[in-house]
Amino acid sequence: MPAAVLVGAQWGDEGKGKATDLLGSRVDYVVKFNGGNNAGHTVVIGGEKYALHLLPSGILSPNVVPVIGNGVVVDIEVLFEELDALEARGLDTSKLRVSANAHVITQYHRTLDKVTERFLGKRQIGTTGRGIGPTYADKINRVGIRMQDLFDEGILRQKVEGALDQKNHLLVKVYNRRAIGVDEIVDELLSYAERLRPMVGDTALELNQALDAGKTVLFEGGQATMLDVDHGTYPFVTSSNATSGGAITGSGVAPNRIDRIIAVVKAYTTRVGAGPFPTELFDEWGDFLTERGAEFGTTTGRKRRTGWYDAPIARYASRINGVTDFVLTKLDVLTGVEKIPVCVAYDVDGTIVDEVPVSQSDFHHAKPVYEEFPGWTEDISGARTFEELPANAQSYVRALEAMSGSRISAIGVGPARDAIVQVHDLLD
Repeated sequence: MPAAVLVGAQWGDEGKGKATDLLGSRVDYVVKFNGGNNAGHTVVIGGEKYALHLLPSGILSPNVVPVIGNGVVVDIEVLFEELDALEARGLDTSKLRVSANAHVITQYHRTLDKVTERFLGKRQIGTTGRGIGPTYADKINRVGIRMQDLFDEGILRQKVEGALDQKNHLLVKVYNRRAIGVDEIVDELLSYAERLRPMVGDTALELNQALDAGKTVLFEGGQATMLDVDHGTYPFVTSSNATSGGAITGSGVAPNRIDRIIAVVKAYTTRVGAGPFPTELFDEWGDFLTERGAEFGTTTGRKRRTGWYDAPIARYASRINGVTDFVLTKLDVLTGVEKIPVCVAYDVDGTIVDEVPVSQSDFHHAKPVYEEFPGWTEDISGARTFEELPANAQSYVRALEAMSGSRISAIGVGPARDAIVQVHDLLD
């Protein structure tokens, strides 16, 4: 079982960090292949909580080589802050590898992200303001800065000059901001070079050599399917491919080397930021899910929007990603709900549809069609086998599995590292 991809099946925050950590002891490499420090993973180990934003979750497993792939955009200051924080808590981070082809988030990317979002007013997308989108835009426009450029001052200066020649006009003439000096950007980036040098390399080659040697590689997606720039709720999406296809382009490993595709899905639904959300709740049940599930962003601290489970979205994620296994998280949050609604289809202007509409307008106007399932009151946090779950919890899981397009192989029943029910082997 040499290679597996792990992605989110909803709008993010499904608990991918926990799923990655669950698999971490069985894999040799964990690769982050998209996004930047605009997403967060929270992992609880021995009562200790670790919040990661840029680093792969596998960095918490001592035998794993964590890799930041070429599809990631890197804020180097954030990278060093996270490494320093982990080292201060006694963790070894010396195995980290960073692709020489990964793009660098600079000061001007963060500035443009914030001023552009404010400029949009009511049309705001809800970005984190961390420079992710502008960095990906520069990548596609072929004016980006890559990690390898930090080791050649001449090339770095030329690229920064080229980027700022256009951006300063935009900042000064459109947004009424000060121009950014070339020297301040170059000097800052050069100051990172020596510490970065041992980490940076040809990670695509290293990963392929690892697979050739029979090593097991896990590809960890940031954000989630419904935030994918191609397949999500555009334009309310992230700026990268958060689906399984992004693992290929974001790492340099070919698709025929991938064996398993694991998607993480909550037992209900959440999202952060603007955009359509058919099952969103605005009543006491929304407050219940927010408080019981501690639904506040790991990266931003923003309160998440909450809603009931959306089966059409799960089916969509299964199809787009080629999901072989689902990991269902936060089932314990639903304990005490007498009747649990599940969205089984949508009502779009009087027409019932059971798949996610391709039209943004139709999806925006889609109203959930619910089916209710009996809940349970028993504490499930101590369950470690499927049979130990209450009968109604078992029925709920089986119903979701039948609706969602792939088998549910693991179930999260609490925040702790070992609070999980394994139904099937995720790597077999």
